[in-house]
Amino acid sequence: MNLYCQSCGMPMQTSDLFGTNQDGSANQEYCCYCYKDGAFTSDCTMDEMIDHCIKYLNEFNNASDTQFSKEEAIDKMKTYFPTLKRWKEAKAE
Repeated sequence: MNLYCQSCGMPMQTSDLFGTNQDGSANQEYCCYCYKDGAFTSDCTMDEMIDHCIKYLNEFNNASDTQFSKEEAIDKMKTYFPTLKRWKEAKAE
C-alpha cells in the first residue's frame, strides 16, 4: 500500500490508519487522525497543520533513513502540503 493522507501527508500503510466516511466506511484519502465520520477532525489552515505535524519530527526521523532538522522539515512541508488534496481544494475556495 502506497497511500498518503491528503491532509497531513502521513503514510497509510495499513487500513486501520484510514479515516472514515459518514457511513462508517473507510476513506483512503485521509488518515484516521485527520478525518473521522465524514469530516475533518480539526478546522485548521495549512500552516496550522504544519505546526501540528512538526511535533512528530522525532518519530519521523526515527523511522526514516533521512534526518531532518526542524527548519528543513518545515521547508519540505511548505513545498509538499500544497500538492495534497485538502490544501489544493482550500486554495481553490
